[in-house]
Amino acid sequence: MLPPRRFLPSFSLLAAFEAASRTGSVTAAANELGLTQSAVSRQISALEKQLGVSLFRRERQTIRLTLAGDGYAREIREALRRISNASLNLRAHPQGGTINLAVLPLFGARWLAPRLGRFLEQNPGIAVNLVSRLEPFDFRFDSIDAAIHFGEARWPGAELTFLMKEHIIAVCSSDFRQRFRIQRPADLLNAPLLHLNSRPDAWENWFAMQGVSFGNVHGMLFDQYITIIEAAACGMGAALLPSFLIAPELQAARLLTAVDAPERHTGNYYLAHPADREEYPSFAAFKAWLEKEAREEGKDLPGLRRTEA
Repeated sequence: MLPPRRFLPSFSLLAAFEAASRTGSVTAAANELGLTQSAVSRQISALEKQLGVSLFRRERQTIRLTLAGDGYAREIREALRRISNASLNLRAHPQGGTINLAVLPLFGARWLAPRLGRFLEQNPGIAVNLVSRLEPFDFRFDSIDAAIHFGEARWPGAELTFLMKEHIIAVCSSDFRQRFRIQRPADLLNAPLLHLNSRPDAWENWFAMQGVSFGNVHGMLFDQYITIIEAAACGMGAALLPSFLIAPELQAARLLTAVDAPERHTGNYYLAHPADREEYPSFAAFKAWLEKEAREEGKDLPGLRRTEA
């Protein structure tokens, strides 16, 4: 339910305020909007009068946001961005059927994107927009219909549908394995190890599962899987990576299993979405397709063993 009309400023007032707050200039805002300076000034004044709050400090020929104006500007900018995106989606797909999906970057690039064409061919009229997100967010305040989630089966305010398990393996380049004479898990303690910021204890857990005693485990830190994959392939160190997301490197022998050890189960992937999305036929079709594709992912890569430890 919308609040009373008196609390809803017109789009023209908000557009003038957003442009002035972003550019820091009434003149620049007027040029951007195709208006006169006096028109923009009047619109900002009308908005302040309607809200009963001063949004700018006027200092000679310049303007500066007040503390209240700064917070309001951030929210209005996001709201206008969402309205703009919704309008672009509608223009691109006037019959509806657009799904905005938040994805983990590597999962989206390596697993989902190569398969997505099949879904679009089978479901003409449905469009899927992909947006990279690393952390859970509140669906109520975002124009996202669903998200791919990795980790524990928890996402406040959303329903979670299991997709698949993730298994990691220790990998490195062929040259790296020869250079450091790696034959068994303990040998990796004497070699450079690559770490992902979001999984700082991955190597400790892996060594413990192999029954290898260790002290402090050091090495280079990375914040994205794609960079740690390239670093490992270039011989900078050994890395623990999800086997199904490095299939191209394994098949091309850019990466090899560092030692003969089973894959380790590290967590699950889920589709997160608000409960009411199930009512949309386009989303229901996408969800059913995604679950089917995930079930077919269960086939092992050649030569790999798995453990649920």
